[in-house]
Amino acid sequence: MVKVNDTELDLVGKTVSEYLATTNYDLKRIAVERNGDIVLKSQYDVTILKDGDRLEIVSFVGGG
Repeated sequence: MVKVNDTELDLVGKTVSEYLATTNYDLKRIAVERNGDIVLKSQYDVTILKDGDRLEIVSFVGGG
């Protein structure tokens, strides 16, 4: 299981890109952290999720 923003999901073996494709996140306005390290957008397609991984996904909101 992979914990995403404190929710356990069965994502083992999927890439970050594959997971994000199933969500409504605006890819231009998010940052992804895996086990405490930022995942570069260029690495989303090759970062394979493993059992016990923890993802934190943060959305940036503009305003003024």
